[in-house]
Amino acid sequence: MESSPQCVPWPVADPALTQELLDLLQQGMQYKQVKKGANEVTKSLSRGTSEIVVLAADTDPLAILMHVPVLCEDKNVPYVFLPNKHALGRACGVTRPIIAATITSNDAGDLAPQIEHLRAKVERLAI
Repeated sequence: MESSPQCVPWPVADPALTQELLDLLQQGMQYKQVKKGANEVTKSLSRGTSEIVVLAADTDPLAILMHVPVLCEDKNVPYVFLPNKHALGRACGVTRPIIAATITSNDAGDLAPQIEHLRAKVERLAI
């Protein structure tokens, strides 16, 4: 017998946005603009370097991540849940599942236009 989840993650990216975010994370890894793991994401948010935060909706228990959306809202950083922590890990170039990742800012970086485009999409999800 499976228990129902206590809290449902929101907002969750649709398959198209999920793929765009995973592609951006892969590119961000090449430019060293990605922080992986809940602790690194929390530090990046506190330092004000996060542009977009990506969380895994299949994290168990989900409560270990629930401080991150609160921090995102405090810092005015858009966040989104992706369905699968294994896909998130692969996009970040590791074989382990990852429950949280953030793309950090680099104004001179080649990724700035893509980050801005996806940031706007993620912000629209939360409305």
